[in-house]
Amino acid sequence: MDDQMRFTPSEIKVEKGETIRFFLKNSGQLPHEMVIGSLADLQAHAIEMRKNPGMKHVEPNAITLNPGQRGGLVWKFDQVGTIDFAYTIPGHMESRMVGKVQVS
Repeated sequence: MDDQMRFTPSEIKVEKGETIRFFLKNSGQLPHEMVIGSLADLQAHAIEMRKNPGMKHVEPNAITLNPGQRGGLVWKFDQVGTIDFAYTIPGHMESRMVGKVQVS
């Protein structure tokens, strides 16, 4: 994660049933986060974040990292299809801070 407002990589392929551990590093100077969910859920969450910019995440599908911080997020992909992930901090999702997991 960085201040260029992108994930690297932004597309990931996994097999149904795989459990993936995402190793994350915030290389930027701003707080960044990763939230896993459907695009509709992520967009709704981004709206909530705009209304409550100090909102803290305690959900298993989300992690927020301060500048220079590292962390991990573990998720089991148990359905075939596309699962999205994004930064829902205000302004970030709108700046291409989104990605996809293709589950086959």
